[in-house]
Amino acid sequence: MDFDRIIEERRSIRQYNADRTISIVSIEKLIACAQEAPTWKNSQTGRYYVAIGDESKKQVLECLAQQNQKVAESASALIVTTFVSHRSGFERSGEPTNELKDGWGCYDLGIQNAFLLLKATDMGIDSIVLGLRDADALRHVLNIPSEEIIVSVIALGYRDNDVMRPKRRQMADILHVM
Repeated sequence: MDFDRIIEERRSIRQYNADRTISIVSIEKLIACAQEAPTWKNSQTGRYYVAIGDESKKQVLECLAQQNQKVAESASALIVTTFVSHRSGFERSGEPTNELKDGWGCYDLGIQNAFLLLKATDMGIDSIVLGLRDADALRHVLNIPSEEIIVSVIALGYRDNDVMRPKRRQMADILHVM
């Protein structure tokens, strides 16, 4: 698919066809694409925990806010995204390089997740990023190490209905050229 078309077609899908599943091979392709994203000093701190079995998806769903449980309940896969703290944006001595500190890890993970979402669209897989979650519960359910910061849950599947493209802000509202 043409890159501009991928950008225009990617949507946050809130209803999935529960009868369609995503293969592990497809998940691996998505994660491999995420790995290609640039990161601070090539730190590659993003980590992905994937729930595809019915029981593991149920456990992850229970860690989401109620409105997000409804959105993700029929998704084929749930990916919990994290990054390793105190690496991206830090010197070898452990000192932060600037005031953003672990903000760089979150920034890097955001780029990686964008690559993943766009690759999913390219492969015909739909998605939504969910931020309302109980990080402590997810850490327990998925045995996520304490040095990783849990950021989001990405639901993947195949849309159950079409959605309209949301209106975007005017260029004059977002672009400031000096």
